[in-house]
Amino acid sequence: MVFQNLTQLRSQQIAIFILGWISYASTYFLRKPLGVIKTDLETSLKLSKTQLGWLDTALLLPYAVIQILLGSVGDKIGPRKTFGISLILSGLSMAQCWPNCVKILGEWFPDRVRNSVFGSFGTCAFGGGIMGTALAVFLQMKYGWREVYLLPSTLVIILGFTVLLQFKQPKELKIEVPGKESDIHPSGATEKLNYLQLMKIPMMLEVAMAVFCLKIVRYSMYMWLPMFLSNELKYSKNMAGLFSTTFEIGGVVGSFGIGFVMDRYFSQVPLIGTTLSAFLSGITLVLFNLTSHWGILFNNLFMLLAGAFNCGPDSILGAAIPSKIGAQDGRNAAAAAVGFVNGFGSLGTIIEGPIIGFVSTMYGWSGMFYLMIFLSLLGSFMVLKAAYIQKSQEKNAIFQEV
Repeated sequence: MVFQNLTQLRSQQIAIFILGWISYASTYFLRKPLGVIKTDLETSLKLSKTQLGWLDTALLLPYAVIQILLGSVGDKIGPRKTFGISLILSGLSMAQCWPNCVKILGEWFPDRVRNSVFGSFGTCAFGGGIMGTALAVFLQMKYGWREVYLLPSTLVIILGFTVLLQFKQPKELKIEVPGKESDIHPSGATEKLNYLQLMKIPMMLEVAMAVFCLKIVRYSMYMWLPMFLSNELKYSKNMAGLFSTTFEIGGVVGSFGIGFVMDRYFSQVPLIGTTLSAFLSGITLVLFNLTSHWGILFNNLFMLLAGAFNCGPDSILGAAIPSKIGAQDGRNAAAAAVGFVNGFGSLGTIIEGPIIGFVSTMYGWSGMFYLMIFLSLLGSFMVLKAAYIQKSQEKNAIFQEV
């Protein structure tokens, strides 16, 4: 009977992981086309870089605002319903998906493998980006830039209905997951936290600021790298779109690897590991900028490394850490905490477009890279500050016990 229960649990874990991975990856089918068709928009519609930057804001503003203001919806009506409905709405316009996806995922796996699971799962964002870019390039070549959104939107809507039917929590299937720490306060009470209360939780704001900085860098590469490769390094339009995925290939490697590195070497201090990764992302951007005219080999090497170190911490900072913070001490706010951190971080994606458009116009492409380097280093500092706060909390707890 125990064997059957364990077999059923493992089967459900695999099914949930795969469905969640595919479903969230599909949202990047909707985000990536804009970066691919920027050169077309510049030539066909005579748009300036600043105007192109405002298109980034138009795409990503609703995504950020909804995550911040409606982050707790999944805690109230259930993450499966919220995730499924959000996918369907994403087929029409960006909506909230990530917080509720990771809330369900976190309920299916033991706490001891949290970083490994979220690190592996985090590859969906970058794998989705690679597939989304490839699909956008194909549709652009075959049907023109005006048709790059119709097919992706249809696929995402179909996956939204699939999630509503199949992406269930353990309690819905009456399955108990061994190795889950109880997040219920001894009194049995749960606490609903509003936006201001979430901000006051120790480490929450620092983690959110780090995600804010790293997301600006990431989306700058998503939205502008194809144009940089085409205009500055003279790649063909199609080659620029395809080779820009090297950054996301690095993201897959970094996201997959960092979870295992964290559990093996930084299991007690995951924030230190993410500090190092964020710092190295800045260093590799320095090297990419210095060697950008040395040829395709150096371009791809440093794009790969920059993607690995920038994207690697994303699932840790954007899922594992905030979900743990939001659920501890009797709080029923895992999805709200994840939504707050990612929504706050996504504010960076809102300002990324106009700022990069302005900076690249005024100071050239090098100015864009200097800005991304600064933000990477600032992000690493904010994670280090969060690690210091965590260490101080642990010392205080030991002192109180004594």
